[in-house]
Amino acid sequence: MSPPAAREALPFREFILKIHSRCNLACDYCYVYEMGDQSWRDRPVTMPPEVVDAAARRIGDHVRAHALPSVDVVLHGGEPLLAAPPLIERVVRSVRAEGVSASFFVQTNGTRLTGARLAQLDRLGVRIGVSMDGDADAQDRHRRLPDGRGSHASVSAALHPLSTGPYRHLFSGILCTIDLRNDPVATYEALLRHRPPRVDFLLPHGNWSAPPPGRAEGSPATPYADWLIEIFDRWYGAAEPPADVRTFSDLLTLLLGGVVGSEGLGLAPVRYAVIETDGAIEHSDLLKPMTAASAGTGLNVLRDSLDAARALPAAVERQLGAAALCERCRACRFVAVCGAGLQVHRYRHGTGFDNPTVYCPDMIRLIEHVRGRVAEDVAAAARPSERGGAA
Repeated sequence: MSPPAAREALPFREFILKIHSRCNLACDYCYVYEMGDQSWRDRPVTMPPEVVDAAARRIGDHVRAHALPSVDVVLHGGEPLLAAPPLIERVVRSVRAEGVSASFFVQTNGTRLTGARLAQLDRLGVRIGVSMDGDADAQDRHRRLPDGRGSHASVSAALHPLSTGPYRHLFSGILCTIDLRNDPVATYEALLRHRPPRVDFLLPHGNWSAPPPGRAEGSPATPYADWLIEIFDRWYGAAEPPADVRTFSDLLTLLLGGVVGSEGLGLAPVRYAVIETDGAIEHSDLLKPMTAASAGTGLNVLRDSLDAARALPAAVERQLGAAALCERCRACRFVAVCGAGLQVHRYRHGTGFDNPTVYCPDMIRLIEHVRGRVAEDVAAAARPSERGGAA
């Protein structure tokens, strides 16, 4: 890849605040604790008040400087709901005190969704996303407590007031990490029992130097596409899909010429910043499977503006679309749809991110399948009806 042309990055419109750097689960695939970056060990457990206030000021300054009509603020971790209620209150109220129009979300493992916590989030207007991997077998294989006990029972119980109770309006969806050992349709149906408005299936955080399970370099096999296609056919064939599946709806939008805000599909600019508990500004926490340096900027909200992070070459590159991709990707007929996938999945020791996604065969197979189903429907709609004939 040739060096990107000089340009200015668009302002950030989403801010991920790591308000608690520890977790009460010990998920064996966690990109924060189980992979290359161990910087969490040296950071405060919770975000101190002075960092909360500085982050809020920096967000307010950024919004005003660029006349942004609204932004998203995501409370993250670790497990963000390990943070004491007053800290969450301070984060939300500090950002709003800056005069910022912000939508707030929390991404949680669900184990701390007590009635009192739900009432607080409702009062503050914070929507809730939950991480869950399917039925009890699927969930408890990876998402376990430190003593080895599974988390499925407690998360299922916590989801009840979100799925059917008084807090349904706060439910933003479920994130599910794909495990090829799990039956795809059974996994999908297990998640649907909680009535999520959206399901987002996540590919495991592998790369060329540390391939994900089931992917071998040079293999034409497409295990992840095959897994997702089984769910797609069930979802697409339903009279009324019971939940939005983000990957599928984004693929349909892109294949029909639209634009999506997903980092993992399409070529839209990536416009978010991560703020750690110590105030460090990062490009993306998804880069942590490599090393701390992959995500870091050397900047901190206690002394630096968010525009300083926006001006860095790595931030600019994440907004260049196809121009930032390797030659093979730029020449691919599906580049506008695939977008080379998540940046972290392109990594290889020695060449960095100048590669296709490690899931390249899967992406091509999945896109071809979805495109084929859409083409069949378009062709069927264009044919004269058997009863009426041509107009």
